[in-house]
Amino acid sequence: MKKISELSKNLKKNFSPKKRDFSKPVASWTEKDIIKGKVVDTLVIIFRTRGCTWAYKSGCSMCGYFNDSAWEKVTDKDFFSQYKIAMDKYKDQRFVKIFNSGSFLDETEISKNVRNKILKDLSKKVEKISFETRPEYVTEKNIFEIKDILKDTIIEIGIGLETFDDSIRKNIINKGYSFKDFKKAADILKKHDIRLKTYVLIKPPFLTEKESIDDAINTVKKIKDFSDVISFNPCNVQKNTVVEYFWKKNMYRPPYLFSVVEILKESKKIVDDNVRLKCDVAGGGSIRGAHNCRRCDRPFLKKISDFSINQNIKVFDGLDCECREEWLDQLDMEDFGFGSLVGMYR
Repeated sequence: MKKISELSKNLKKNFSPKKRDFSKPVASWTEKDIIKGKVVDTLVIIFRTRGCTWAYKSGCSMCGYFNDSAWEKVTDKDFFSQYKIAMDKYKDQRFVKIFNSGSFLDETEISKNVRNKILKDLSKKVEKISFETRPEYVTEKNIFEIKDILKDTIIEIGIGLETFDDSIRKNIINKGYSFKDFKKAADILKKHDIRLKTYVLIKPPFLTEKESIDDAINTVKKIKDFSDVISFNPCNVQKNTVVEYFWKKNMYRPPYLFSVVEILKESKKIVDDNVRLKCDVAGGGSIRGAHNCRRCDRPFLKKISDFSINQNIKVFDGLDCECREEWLDQLDMEDFGFGSLVGMYR
């Protein structure tokens, strides 16, 4: 939808990035993740870059990561400084995840010099490395170079497909590529024995709660045979985005945690044991993130986190709340009163 693309671009016109110290990363921390079925400590690094190239053109309707971007060139010297600061928290973690609010393989965002030196250093330290990219940067040349550097290191590359539905991805999310483009990248990764983590968005704008549940589950059916990890991202309301624009007009509510749990339970029935499901609920329990009634948000978030590690849907047994009726009412009535229920239950 051209209007969504234009709106996404216009919302950035008056955006002024805050003054940042480009020599410091956005953040770094340690969390738990999985290597070959075992829970391990994982170092997470978020680099500050010039920003996602697609965000410069218009950007995805829900993505506000550009708010933390530099919006100007970050030098190789600053990147190496960011890396050094982040690695001060390295304590023999076996897994390192790299994020940069864009594409790690986009050389206009992170130079090949920086990328290759960081990967070469990490290859001496860790067993597994993960990073993200848009599919257009997954080329035979790029992947061959990365494999040559990392050799026996386990490589996991994340791609934000969001939905199998080209119409939703183009007209609502404004992602800028097709399922065919994604599948081409997936085939290259499989050819080179690189693990694929596919991100699926829960509740893009303009979809009802029920439609968003069905879309996520149908997406799993389409990608289960070539994804090693399927990571669900419940949409949250980030600043200066299309989602925030409609949220402020009381025309959007982030998904219920009941919906997230339903998607995880149904998806587990679809995939085999070789496919891991996970869900990171950014902003969970807040008015801008996936939430129920606040009374039950914390136990729901805990169980979702537990499931992401142990893959056992039994963790959801007995998880309930009086607000379940509100959620069921939403599913039954939203087609007849779009907007009104958002106002009531936001």
